[in-house]
Amino acid sequence: MTFASRITRHPIPHSPDRGAEGWAALGDVDIGLRPLIEGTAGSSPYLAGLIGKEAVWLSQALAAPPEEAVAALIAETGTLSPGELDSGLRRIKRRAALIVALADLGGLWPLHEVTQHWTDIADACLAAALVSHVAAEARRGKLPGQTEEDAHRDGAGMVALAMGKMGAGELNYSSDIDLICLFDDDRFDEGDVMEARAGFIRATRRIAATLGDTNAEGYVFRTDLRLRPDASVTPVCISMTAAERYYEAEGRSWERSAYIKARPAAGDLAAGARFLETMKPFVWRRHLDFAMVQDTMDMRQRIRDHKGLHGDLKLEGHNMKLGAGGIREIEFFAQTRQLVAGGRDPSLRSRRTVEALAALAQAGWLEAATAEELTALYAHHREVEHRVQMIDDAQTHALPKSDEGFDRLARLCGEGDTRAFRARLAERIRRVEQLTGEFFQPVKGEKPHAPEIPPAQAEIVARWPGYPALRSVRGQEIFERLKPDLLRRFQSAAKPEEALLNFDGFLKGLPAGVQLFSLFEANPPLVDLIVDICATAPGLSRYLSRHSGVLDAVLDGRFFADWPGAEGLTQELSRMLSGRDYEQQLDLARRWQKDWHFRIGVHQLRGLIDTDEAQAQYTDLAHGVIGALWPAVCAEIAARHGPAPGIGGAVVGMGSLGSGRMSAGSDLDLLVIYDPAEAEMSEGRRPLDPRGWYAKATKTLITALSAPTAAGKLYEVDMRLRPSGRQGPVATSITAFRTYQREEAWTWEHMALTRARVVAGPVPLAEEIEAVRCAVITEKAAPDTVRREATEMRARLAAAGRAGGTWAVKDGPGGMQDIELLGQAVALAAGAGDRATAAQLGHAPALGWLSQEAAATLAEAHALAARVQGAARLLTDEALDPDAIGEGGRAFLARVAGQPDATALASHLDKTRSHAAQIIDSVLGAPPPEEPS
Repeated sequence: MTFASRITRHPIPHSPDRGAEGWAALGDVDIGLRPLIEGTAGSSPYLAGLIGKEAVWLSQALAAPPEEAVAALIAETGTLSPGELDSGLRRIKRRAALIVALADLGGLWPLHEVTQHWTDIADACLAAALVSHVAAEARRGKLPGQTEEDAHRDGAGMVALAMGKMGAGELNYSSDIDLICLFDDDRFDEGDVMEARAGFIRATRRIAATLGDTNAEGYVFRTDLRLRPDASVTPVCISMTAAERYYEAEGRSWERSAYIKARPAAGDLAAGARFLETMKPFVWRRHLDFAMVQDTMDMRQRIRDHKGLHGDLKLEGHNMKLGAGGIREIEFFAQTRQLVAGGRDPSLRSRRTVEALAALAQAGWLEAATAEELTALYAHHREVEHRVQMIDDAQTHALPKSDEGFDRLARLCGEGDTRAFRARLAERIRRVEQLTGEFFQPVKGEKPHAPEIPPAQAEIVARWPGYPALRSVRGQEIFERLKPDLLRRFQSAAKPEEALLNFDGFLKGLPAGVQLFSLFEANPPLVDLIVDICATAPGLSRYLSRHSGVLDAVLDGRFFADWPGAEGLTQELSRMLSGRDYEQQLDLARRWQKDWHFRIGVHQLRGLIDTDEAQAQYTDLAHGVIGALWPAVCAEIAARHGPAPGIGGAVVGMGSLGSGRMSAGSDLDLLVIYDPAEAEMSEGRRPLDPRGWYAKATKTLITALSAPTAAGKLYEVDMRLRPSGRQGPVATSITAFRTYQREEAWTWEHMALTRARVVAGPVPLAEEIEAVRCAVITEKAAPDTVRREATEMRARLAAAGRAGGTWAVKDGPGGMQDIELLGQAVALAAGAGDRATAAQLGHAPALGWLSQEAAATLAEAHALAARVQGAARLLTDEALDPDAIGEGGRAFLARVAGQPDATALASHLDKTRSHAAQIIDSVLGAPPPEEPS
């Protein structure tokens, strides 16, 4: 469609005479364009001048769609010789200014197309200047090892990063362009880096002059290089290595904000993309960064103080960008939330303001209606900004100061009634301030006073200033605002001093406080959770002090969503690990596991799930970790020794992992079984035989799970249940495993096999392992033999193990392990494949070992012990001492066990244990009495 046929609106001419002059200069142009041309020329002296200067070209360009004219201008930038560059780019900019203005004023393009076409023109002009001046340096031999061809292909290693509105594709009509110029020092020998640096500095200065200097033909784009690292002391182009070091050591909040919009625009785009990838940890903090909110408020306040942008709204001279209710308010509003949450949610990392608002609404950080309204207001504000700049091509954001100026602006905005235009404009400015103002408003009112607390508690509080989390002035300031409310909440706990002591342990263990305290300040429900944990679960509060980042997960919308299951967890972690190097995978897996581990604990603590569900979820989590890490481990081994030989290897969970009864503190009992098929060696740079390959993979898996990294460790791993125990190979072939289980394994090993489950590996191999497991259990179903050996095993365990007690529910006669031992013996004797203890005990009546009532009694006793054990592991990582866990912990234990209080629970546990021991004695005989000490 032609230009004229697409026009949807016309500016109203301000001066018909001047409009007629502009029209006359064009000659024979489609009559449908007359109102647009006359209105534009009549309202904008700058555009009227351009129409006269480029009349011949414009009359031809207007015969086609504006997109074709822009594309032709962009193509022309690449044809300019060095001698034509300065003049040619200014001519192209003039023509682009006309096409973009007319397409904008005529309603052919919406805001995002206007700004994107204008940005595309800027990119093309920048690229032409960069190629020309870098090629000149290469031609003079000033870029060692680089040629003119390199300059034309990829800037010979130099890249110009577009920042701000150019980076976002949001250039306004008279924007300057903000650039950071870097070069890839890896392309140069160490001894040549400084010479190359000097060449790139000269090229950058000439690029800036070509684009930004004003001569008789005007300028191309005003160019600002001051966003580079430490601009007051660094040259205009620095190496990527130097830039990385600066941001790592000294990068400031405003620089993080600036890099939201950063984009490689010209030169070595691939190197620029790699640099921005290295910048992600600096820009996008993984923890929810509420300290950034205050930094943004401070920055906003400094800008407004510097510009004098305070006081009541007065439209004359009002700054549409920086003033109250202006464009920057909306941009800050979006960018701050992006920086707060974008580290955890990549969907929030859009460069464009409008896209960011939509993503924030989608993720629940904004109300959808608020995002939609701000989007509309942003478009209106940007349109006014464009029109203000079109009038005289001035780099201004200030509204006119005269009635005539407002008349002109209203006409360019397509408005015939200036008074109505002013009223709507004022209302939009006020509405932006209403929607964003509360977010930026400093907290008012008197500083809250801390409540009076007893001397013993005051002594605890007096220790806090010496803790690492409160060493920084910023951390102290935020915490002082939090402390009165915290102390009041602790006074409401059942045992205030206990709760305060637990919080003291939490605070003492924090390595730093600013981020976390800012998180608390912005999210009062987190303070409720911390107080709840400290009043109930000292073990969990200590866990938090070591892994405070998991509190971010509470603000994730999924924290209270449905449980995804083992398969869903495996898929999620696998997606997160994809495309990352091995060390990153290990750290990421640890952070991810801690988030989910904490979620399970919180859900259990608050009664959202019961102990049975918690144990199943802890098991699913371990399943997910192994299921995602095992392929990553195998890929790491394959990189050095070639792909896994044969069908592959499978990881088998034993014990609590296999039976689905893990708790917060469970370790992992694992086997690795592989099928080499016919393979003799792997095919890689350093080939290994199957036994060596899978042994190396198994050891790497153990390290991946248990070795501490900067993000902590995942699980303790126990491989003693593998064939031949500590003396056997760490990985076993399926053939050897089958033979061992049938011909060499002890009865206790067959009993352990009743709880085995494949948790990772190829499906065909998993199915074969399960078939072997079931076959062995069926073959070894000899009730008399199993019963005799289980009796001996129980006696040995009693002689060597812990005696158990009221709160030591796992050990001793009638304890969890004692009941599980009988359950495994029953399953093996019956040839049953059940893994859960209750299901295993269900086969005892058919064997004649127990009555149904007795089997049910044991199952209930096991369930009770498991609930108490699971709750205990949540409360403390040490032996359960009811006095040490406090009143809140004791109440939690009683609630989990369905008892009125801890005293009643203790009595119930003793009775249940005694009854369970008697039932087991009836089958396996009473264990020998303990020898007197």
